[in-house]
Amino acid sequence: MKEFDNVDDILNFAIEKEEEAALLYRDLASRTENPGTKRLFEELTEEELRHKAKLLAIKSGKLLAPLAEKVTDLKISDYLTELELGPDLDYQQALSFAMQAEKAEFKLYADLAQRVESQTLRNTLLMLAQEEAKHKLKLEIEYDEHVLAEN
Repeated sequence: MKEFDNVDDILNFAIEKEEEAALLYRDLASRTENPGTKRLFEELTEEELRHKAKLLAIKSGKLLAPLAEKVTDLKISDYLTELELGPDLDYQQALSFAMQAEKAEFKLYADLAQRVESQTLRNTLLMLAQEEAKHKLKLEIEYDEHVLAEN
């Protein structure tokens, strides 16, 4: 994992990751023809942009309280292979790629939370990890209902 010298480095890295995630979902939304999936990716784009806004608020000194909830993990993404985004991305591939991305984001925030001393920043990173877990759950439910159900 990348080494960080201070809290600003962590926040800047997390902000960059949220921007990348928003761009990914915007790209996936533009590639899919399924209206429900397009809407899901558009919603995830907006949520990633809200995460970025939260991180920017933290960076400017505003404090956030973590969410006190546990998110269910269906573990579907644990059984999927990593994918590359090609020009002919189908519905199943888009969902698989997005689940893998959310799993990686969850692990990133959980790992970063273990590395910081500030309880406020730790709580915020754990809150963001929970948000990424929620995104993964949404994608897993979509996959379960529309891909696994068809097979």
